[in-house]
Amino acid sequence: MDSGGTRSEQGSSLPFVLVCWLVAALMSFGAIAASDAFLEQQRVQSACDGAALAAANQTSDGAAYARGVAGSLPLDRSAAEVAVADQLADGGTRLDGWSVVVRGDEATVTCTRSVPIAFGWLFLGGAPLERTAVASARAPTV
Repeated sequence: MDSGGTRSEQGSSLPFVLVCWLVAALMSFGAIAASDAFLEQQRVQSACDGAALAAANQTSDGAAYARGVAGSLPLDRSAAEVAVADQLADGGTRLDGWSVVVRGDEATVTCTRSVPIAFGWLFLGGAPLERTAVASARAPTV
C-alpha cells in the first residue's frame, strides 16, 4: 500500500499486454497457415488443370472415323489416362491420387494431395491438410 491508504495499480497492465501479444501471434500464425494452404491448393489445381488439358487432347480415332465429327471430337479413355499420368509425372507436383472420367468430348480430372502446412502442429494437431482439385476440359474442334 502506498502512504495514502489506496491500493497500488502498478503492474496491472502486464496481463493485458501479454494477452494482446498472444492474440497477435495467433493471428499471424493463422494468416501464415492459411496462406500456405491456399498456395498448396493453387499448386494442386494447376497440376490438375494441365492434366485435364492433356486428357482432352486424346481423341478416339476409331470413334471419330466411325461417327464423324459433328461439332465435337470423342475422347479415348485409356489414352486420356496415359496422357494424365504423363502430364502429372512431368509436372513436378506429387499427388496422392488422381482419377479421370471421360464423357464424350469432355475429360474431368480429380487430383488429391495431403500436405503439411506451416504451423499445422498448432491448427491441425500435426495432421496433414488434404487438398483436392477438379478440372474439366473439352476436346478441341476445328
